[in-house]
Amino acid sequence: MSTQTASPSPFSLEFFPPRDAAAQERLLAGARRLLVMRPQYVSVTFGAGGSTRDGTLETVRAMRELGCEATPHLACIGSSREELRALLHHYRESGVRRIVALRGDLPSGMGLDAAGALRHASDLVEFIRAETGDWFHIEVAAYPEMHPQAAGPAQDLAQFARKVQAGANGAITQYFFNADAYFNFVDRARAKGVNIPIVPGIMPITNYSQLLRFSEMCGAEIPRWIRLRLAEMGDDRESIRAFGTEVVTALCQTLLDNDVPGLHFYTLNNADATLAIWRGLST
Repeated sequence: MSTQTASPSPFSLEFFPPRDAAAQERLLAGARRLLVMRPQYVSVTFGAGGSTRDGTLETVRAMRELGCEATPHLACIGSSREELRALLHHYRESGVRRIVALRGDLPSGMGLDAAGALRHASDLVEFIRAETGDWFHIEVAAYPEMHPQAAGPAQDLAQFARKVQAGANGAITQYFFNADAYFNFVDRARAKGVNIPIVPGIMPITNYSQLLRFSEMCGAEIPRWIRLRLAEMGDDRESIRAFGTEVVTALCQTLLDNDVPGLHFYTLNNADATLAIWRGLST
């Protein structure tokens, strides 16, 4: 069982902007429950091509009103320099001190050539530094099992290193279920001279079909034994959630026992799943 201590929390949380007023109420109710984890910060996602930009702004504001350090995701795909500059100015004027800087997903039908002035996360990090100096603590993404669009592991690691060289302060990984993938990636990054904290991203398991869909899109591997167990459970949601909690809690404990710099939970706006994992941890 997790206990309250005077030491800083190793946890951070991610939410996505709600689509309507009812979802907003559910999000805020869940976020209040998750405050027991004393998250270091909460991040708020940003849709492809800026599709949830207003929702990101509103959710950041709502989270700050709850007393959380709220961290917006900022994606460069589909945005002009002027739009990005205006958002950075808004966040700085609002007192936001941390940003998650991402390339962002290409909207359906858009090629990289039409993606906007900044095409890579490293370009965005460089732009943020040029515009705001050291005002923002910049988090970037890392891919222990390789970005799905990368040509290979070496090219993917080189791209990650470019983001760090451009000025990133820390990284959050794509989720994974094999701790060795994370440890190997960190070792390779350190060998390349990358010394920023690389925080594991954690995905609770609550819905098998949803997990398959997400994993196909982002290139995260679901180990065969986990896939087989989940497939066998069919539509038994209670069994899936119990098994998912067991598997992900064990993964998190392994990571914490090996002194990772933190854990970043992709909550999917679901307080129950994240709290169930947290309650099973010994920190």
